[in-house]
Amino acid sequence: MRPSQALRLWQQVMLSQVRDDAPDLTMRQTAILFTIYLDPPPHTVRGLAARLNVTKPVITRALDTMGALKLVSRHRDELDKRNVLIKRTVEGALFVERFGDVIIAKAQELPI
Repeated sequence: MRPSQALRLWQQVMLSQVRDDAPDLTMRQTAILFTIYLDPPPHTVRGLAARLNVTKPVITRALDTMGALKLVSRHRDELDKRNVLIKRTVEGALFVERFGDVIIAKAQELPI
């Protein structure tokens, strides 16, 4: 795939998300969401901040938005009350799966 094709694919995926009235996540929120769903758990605010090289408040703000959209949920770690565990939700899993389906569909539409 050439860079122009990769950019066209990304554009088409983003346009599809906008047109389908999907949740309007920022690039950072999307990266956090995909990390939660594609990397094995457990996920903590501290761990996500380290993985994405951002501060914990950045993660917390993103999780606030994604929690309101029911894409993730947060719970105190019973073993260490200082940690907040980030959990996957059915709604979030469906969102990520549909996103993957859109990428596949749009990639198949690319001219060779």
